[in-house]
Amino acid sequence: MLRPKIPTMPTPTGLVTPPAVVEPTTVTPGIPVPPSAPVAPVASTRPTVQLTPSAVLALVGAGTAVVLVVGAVLVSLLLAVAITGASVAVCAVVLRSLVTADAKRR
Repeated sequence: MLRPKIPTMPTPTGLVTPPAVVEPTTVTPGIPVPPSAPVAPVASTRPTVQLTPSAVLALVGAGTAVVLVVGAVLVSLLLAVAITGASVAVCAVVLRSLVTADAKRR
């Protein structure tokens, strides 16, 4: 059948690479430092979701359908429990009357 792929841990080599060290720039007195260029903001790579009116109506319809189906299932389960409880109660009353009627005959 299907077998999951278990990721393997990388084997340690014992070599440790230090993080890159940035050398500070030295400022000599009397020489003006040129201003740094402004950094442009990075555009997001995530796709934007644009909902059209028909897509909104489809989402609302699907949500309504899900709510109605879940509600119908829950109501049917509650009804099944209520019917089972009522039938057990009726059986208990019948058995009780049979037992008491048998005890009165003796």
